[in-house]
Amino acid sequence: EVQLQASGGGSVQPGGSLRLSCAASGLIFDDYAIGWFRRAPGKEREGVSCISSSAGYSYYADSVKGRFTVSRDNAKNTVYLQMNSLEPEDTAVYYCATRLLSCIDYSDYWRYPYWGQGTQVTVSS
Repeated sequence: EVQLQASGGGSVQPGGSLRLSCAASGLIFDDYAIGWFRRAPGKEREGVSCISSSAGYSYYADSVKGRFTVSRDNAKNTVYLQMNSLEPEDTAVYYCATRLLSCIDYSDYWRYPYWGQGTQVTVSS
């Protein structure tokens, strides 16, 4: 059974940083791309980032480009989302999801068959 466990959320002030983790089990981790999504209250689910299975490709939404960095440690079956210069607009529940190999059309949530539970990120002064 494929399982994803997202963690690392919390409350920070604007300008602060958080690092989210997504630990995976029940799959050959090296074969899977990992995407990050978020859902803010009253808004649609948004694709934030994706890292391909080989870590050769990473993708970012325009809203987070230059502030967020996705990486993976295949030895630990874990993907990280480093979030810097956080803004109140980043407040949301963040989810990780997985699909085979690539991040093509990464923001299409329906392409990901497996999802973790969310972790809350709150950016507020």
